[in-house]
Amino acid sequence: MASKKENKLAYVKMDKEVWPIERDIFYRPGRMKYVRKIIKPSGCVFCVSATKKESIQTLCVYKTQYTQVVVNKFPYNNGHVLVLPLRHTGDLLTLTEAEYTDLHSVLRLSIQAVKEIYNPNGLNIGMNHGATSGAGIPDHLHYHIVPRWHGDLNFFPLIAETKLVIENPKQTYAKLKKYFQKNG
Repeated sequence: MASKKENKLAYVKMDKEVWPIERDIFYRPGRMKYVRKIIKPSGCVFCVSATKKESIQTLCVYKTQYTQVVVNKFPYNNGHVLVLPLRHTGDLLTLTEAEYTDLHSVLRLSIQAVKEIYNPNGLNIGMNHGATSGAGIPDHLHYHIVPRWHGDLNFFPLIAETKLVIENPKQTYAKLKKYFQKNG
């Protein structure tokens, strides 16, 4: 059995091997302007992608006659996507039956895509309907699909109002684009 002195020496040796821990530091000063609403895009950011072809520039990964799927530019987690109607409206009740049906069909397909690609333990799926409910872009409906894993919430979102996401939107786009080309 090891003595206290031997245990302490082993601990100190281990401590020297791993401390100071190398850390990757990421800086996103441009994100602060968006979060604090200092940068206000002109027009609707979703309508811009609605009028263009699917592309990495618009982050629109899939489109139907009435609906589009967009990779979230500022994701809460890897694989965070938005599902929204092409038509500019902030009220779910103004969608035609065809638009409503298509939106929810694409929502279901998008959930399938995120589950297959990311294999999360769960999902947050939701829509903030109106500014008072917390919608960041209240004039254009959009569902969020956010993959979740056990223990994925750390102190950043709670203390620093920052979320560490290990995948950038271009990587998410590439994975989802491949899925929708095959399954959409």
